[in-house]
Amino acid sequence: MGNSKFGRFIILGAIAGGLLSMLDRSTRQHVVKKSNDLAAQISHYSKNPDDLKQKIMETKDKYMSLYEQVAGDATYIKSQVDELKTLTPQVKDIVVNTKEAFVDSKEEIKDIVSESDNSPSAKKL
Repeated sequence: MGNSKFGRFIILGAIAGGLLSMLDRSTRQHVVKKSNDLAAQISHYSKNPDDLKQKIMETKDKYMSLYEQVAGDATYIKSQVDELKTLTPQVKDIVVNTKEAFVDSKEEIKDIVSESDNSPSAKKL
């Protein structure tokens, strides 16, 4: 049990898959181009460490501003949700009161219409 070959075969499978993918010409060209670009970047940054430091600082600043924006958006959304929670009972009361007002006025209109139908002037028509 202590002599598991699982990990070893996974590594061998990955190596075999990588080698088989190199049979494709466009894959080989892509890997060579990316490798050359990486070597050029390593060479440049080894000669100019200040450029690397500047690039890292720019990337850090970009992610910090993104984080601040997301945090601000989250705070705004939370405040809107809290406001909605406090307004919901008030809105519910307004809707219920409006509904009751319409139902009451509907009953009053029915009463007025039925009274006018029963009036002597309505019977003459």
